Amino acid sequence: MPQFPQTIHFIGSNTPRREEYSLSDLEIIGTIPKEIDGAFFRAVPENAQVPMFEDDVALSADGMISRVLFENGRVGFDIRYVKTARFLAEKAAGRALFGRYRNPFTDDPSVAGVDRTVANTTPVWHGNRLLMTKEDGRGYEINPHTLETIGSWDYLGKLRSETMTAHPRIDPETGEMFFFGYEAGGLCSRDVAYCIADRAGNLVSEQWFDAPYCSAIHDFCITENYAVFPIFPTTADLDRLKAGGEHWAHQQDLESWVAILPRYGKAADIRWFRGPKGVSGFHHLNAFDVDGTVHVDICLSETNAFPFMREAGGIHKDQREIQGALTRWSFDMNKPDDVIIERPLGPPGDLPRLRDQDQGRAYAGGWYLSMNPQGGPPMLGGPVGVNFNALLRIEPETGKLDLMGLPPGAAISEPAHVVSSTPGHGGWLLMVIDIPRSPVPGDYLSEVWIVEADRISAPPVAIIKIGRPLRSQVHGTWVSRQQLDSAVHKAG
Repeated sequence: MPQFPQTIHFIGSNTPRREEYSLSDLEIIGTIPKEIDGAFFRAVPENAQVPMFEDDVALSADGMISRVLFENGRVGFDIRYVKTARFLAEKAAGRALFGRYRNPFTDDPSVAGVDRTVANTTPVWHGNRLLMTKEDGRGYEINPHTLETIGSWDYLGKLRSETMTAHPRIDPETGEMFFFGYEAGGLCSRDVAYCIADRAGNLVSEQWFDAPYCSAIHDFCITENYAVFPIFPTTADLDRLKAGGEHWAHQQDLESWVAILPRYGKAADIRWFRGPKGVSGFHHLNAFDVDGTVHVDICLSETNAFPFMREAGGIHKDQREIQGALTRWSFDMNKPDDVIIERPLGPPGDLPRLRDQDQGRAYAGGWYLSMNPQGGPPMLGGPVGVNFNALLRIEPETGKLDLMGLPPGAAISEPAHVVSSTPGHGGWLLMVIDIPRSPVPGDYLSEVWIVEADRISAPPVAIIKIGRPLRSQVHGTWVSRQQLDSAVHKAG
């Protein structure tokens, strides 16, 4: 193709920027709390090359690692491409060589066997290493000080799974990281590898099991005693891929499943629970267990949120008509049946955020993105084509909701949480806000807002002006100064 397609995946906040740069001494309005000393890392899909196909999607764009660096009251910004094998092959050729999203049968023959992952979904910090992850391959290690790409990370040759989730869970007490890979044994396989890395980042366990079908298992949860794998009916088919079709197609008439096993258990210990047909959930706020009952809080919808995945399954439904809610699924492990008790918790939304110290435990509150009907027409862009324009704080046990609205037409990305040193204070949230300058799609400037985590309806305590439009983020993570100083890879 001679130029980028003018589809929803390449306009608005998905407009290709294709720049690596650094900015220093950014303008600050307000006061940055003293605890915010470190780096806010963000994963940003960004096409280095014009795609091969008109119907390419934003999820297929090359990964960029973005950093907002807070140091001694000053703020800088840096963004660099993740130098994956795929990125380097296309850079050498000067054109796109990889075809449709997660379909190697549509690639240029010259890149047969080259690692296809774009590492564009989540920055993960564990074991004093920074990884950029995407679930179709292993993570890529990044130097957090220079943003230099170190290379693909396989736990020093110990990881057998060909893939690694972009949503690991880190236990706040043990420091262990629990993660998994689906299609672990290869394209369209039903293999799921459940893995544990110790506090130091050493892989200490890898258990494999078969899912009922090859599903897009994007996220999972842990509790103090269990690992929980919700499996939704967005499925892959090898024959469809060989015919040049989509990797994923949502099957509305197919049942969902939930696999639960003791978190230090074996695959043989899994209990399977049969869920409702056709539902979908990409992100889970948290899970915890009490007296043998496991509770999982899911951003659940009646069908898949991604239009191209729905349409591949013959489902044609307007994005605005999709019903959903933050939903609690509960499982009584003391009973032999596979009953799921379902309870709605809050309005529809996605991209939830939890305090790190609440991971796998009963928790008082969390945050997720949603739509504010009074916020005006949403900004085009993001993974599903329209951006969220509101942040919600929810207390699941009381039902209390708080809302942070935005200027008309503005967009919000997933926040990161920073702990406060003041006893009883709920900490801070950092997030990128895109502020439109005109009605023209893609004409906006990006800012970083800092708000009190438990008072999100109050004005921001600080706003950092980037002065440029940033392409839509997927996920982000906060890394403290102490963690940066302990990194395996140093500056310089």
